Amino acid sequence: MHERIELQKVVEVMKEPKRFIQVLVGPRQIGKTTLITQLVQKITFPHIFESADAVFASDRTWIEQVWFNTRELVKNNNEQGCLLVIDEIQKVDNWSEIIKRLWDEDMRNGVNIKLILLGSSRLLIQQGLTESLAGRFELTYLGHWSFIEMESAFGFTAEEYVWFGGYPGAAGLIKDEERWKSYVSNALIETSISKDILMLTRVDKPALMKRLFELGCLYSSQVLSFTKILGQLSDAGNTTTLSHYLQLLDTAGLLGGIEKFAADVIRKRSSSPKFQVHNNALVSAQSNELFETIKKQPAEWGRMVESSIGAHLLNCSFVEGYKVFYWRHRNDEVDFVLEKRGKIIGIEVKSTGFVSGTSGMDAFNKMYKPDKMLLVGGGGLPWQEFLKISPSSLF
Repeated sequence: MHERIELQKVVEVMKEPKRFIQVLVGPRQIGKTTLITQLVQKITFPHIFESADAVFASDRTWIEQVWFNTRELVKNNNEQGCLLVIDEIQKVDNWSEIIKRLWDEDMRNGVNIKLILLGSSRLLIQQGLTESLAGRFELTYLGHWSFIEMESAFGFTAEEYVWFGGYPGAAGLIKDEERWKSYVSNALIETSISKDILMLTRVDKPALMKRLFELGCLYSSQVLSFTKILGQLSDAGNTTTLSHYLQLLDTAGLLGGIEKFAADVIRKRSSSPKFQVHNNALVSAQSNELFETIKKQPAEWGRMVESSIGAHLLNCSFVEGYKVFYWRHRNDEVDFVLEKRGKIIGIEVKSTGFVSGTSGMDAFNKMYKPDKMLLVGGGGLPWQEFLKISPSSLF
């Protein structure tokens, strides 16, 4: 069974005498529950695993009941304590305040409960942590699986990763591509939208949000203004509504909007977004084309490669602490711009042919004097190798 690198970190934390609430957050179907299953096999004290997935949101006593059962278990194993794991914690209303009260009671009374919370809605989890649990938690983000992980666990080639993305549960279906598309569309996309967004957040126009998601996947790694999107949608409301829906899709680990790089924050936030999926499977699962066909279409394949590079950069940014932008000025463009602690890196992606440089790279270099300009593919660093590196190592 493949182990993600985050597992060892959590194992070591569980051994520490000083206790913090461990919070693991990430999209659906990327292995959070599997990681915890591997964790309990490596620890020596008892554990309780509960999921709030089927609990009524208004049932605020459910957490207290689970906690009481854990306290009873601690009484029989007080020296080492007990591990309590609660999955999909964001499904319970007011969860963070309930957790705070129970946690603080145990800290005062010396009750040794080690707590891990799992969640698939980054927005709702972080809201709860900030509002009620400040100073009591450590947050670990589990993103979509990288190429290295899919290669190690399932033998994926770089080309397979570009098309089939990083969903471990779907990896065994890629030889039957129609079945794979159906699984990703129904079990992953529809479930994520309905359970992680529509059930937890007020969305006045769910059909509009789903159409925005479809368009965003179609134009992944392309810049498209909300004004132009309005022309392709019926009952579209306004750009503020679309921006809000894109943020919800982003926090569910589905589709983000990369901002334009500029010297001032206001100009960044007012720019047209560059759509970027978090996982290329979200694009190909909705495509009418098949893997073997798309590889023979240079333009479409190049777009998939660029989208895969963008997904890699976006996923790693949550853990490695840099920001991802794009840059465009008149006819000049740089695909991705990374920024961390004042350092700037420009990245241009060319999947085919040989390119020594681009006018966009030259213009960006003159305007901002970045710390590094990197050409991926096209005679520069092979895109297959770029998918294996940690982007923060570039700084």
